[in-house]
Amino acid sequence: MQEITWNDFEKVELRVGVVTRAEVFAEARKPAYKLWIDFGPEIGERKSSAQIAHHYTVDQLVGKRVIAVVNFPRKQIGPFMSECLVTGFPDADGHIVLAVPDRIVPGGEVPPGAKLC
Repeated sequence: MQEITWNDFEKVELRVGVVTRAEVFAEARKPAYKLWIDFGPEIGERKSSAQIAHHYTVDQLVGKRVIAVVNFPRKQIGPFMSECLVTGFPDADGHIVLAVPDRIVPGGEVPPGAKLC
């Protein structure tokens, strides 16, 4: 494992966003969704392609809070321009489970745009 410095970590903009729209990405090589994610007024809405179809349906994703990298360059994925990277972890079979902010106390939801620290 390669070590990084605190300055390296601070460069990564990991932000909380709320999925506002999700569609099946029919043109993708592996099962995937197109996501539209609201990161609040500072960043706005960004699009992402995510290979998370094994564990999630489109209906389960709308309204879900996710953690995404918002300062990667945009990436063309087939006919879709991805503008952020939604994060997750592979399960035992390699299917991605989303990394999401936990809500510890009632009313303690993390607002869109909050930065991981």
